[in-house]
Amino acid sequence: MVKKSKDTRWLVSVALMAAIVILLANTPLGMIQLPIIKATTVHIPVIIGSILLGPAAGAILGGVFGICSLISNTTAPTLLSFAFSPFLSTTGLVGVVKALWISVGCRIMIGVISGWLWILFKKIKLNVYAALAATGFLGSMVNTVFVMGSIYFLFAEQYAAAKEVALTAVFGLIMGTVTASGIPEAIAACILVTVITKALLKVLPNLNMASAKS
Repeated sequence: MVKKSKDTRWLVSVALMAAIVILLANTPLGMIQLPIIKATTVHIPVIIGSILLGPAAGAILGGVFGICSLISNTTAPTLLSFAFSPFLSTTGLVGVVKALWISVGCRIMIGVISGWLWILFKKIKLNVYAALAATGFLGSMVNTVFVMGSIYFLFAEQYAAAKEVALTAVFGLIMGTVTASGIPEAIAACILVTVITKALLKVLPNLNMASAKS
């Protein structure tokens, strides 16, 4: 009976966090439109959810984020939307699989890796503020590195064509995006994840169910 109650609470908590992800993904605050790519803050509730509810919840929330990204890039495409939407594939079935990995698979990894990082930091008894800050920063960088790294390895030629540059220039452009967008996003995630999650753990100490679903 106790286990069933915990499972129900976990499912409800995941559903509530997923609703926040969907809400952010459909407002300007969640996906900020830039000339070439959409800068995201939707990964922040994914990271927070993975800390509070465990890697499994993080994977679900990351998947929800990924589906929202897929829909956004399909309905409001940018120059790079072919890398995020299987419906805009220019390379057939192979391109569809690649786009699904970037839009959904990479976002699932945010939740999985963030959840396990938090568990690791707790096991080594890292200070809670340092653990939250590190998980926020690294979780955000997972999003940037996995997405931009996958674009480089899977869509380098298409990226070069979209940007109208030589193939040899793609690596520099990818690193420029990681530096210009990824690091500021990671710093913001570091601060917000620490402040929000610490407050939630203080107000709702029983909310941390990471061990139950890890």
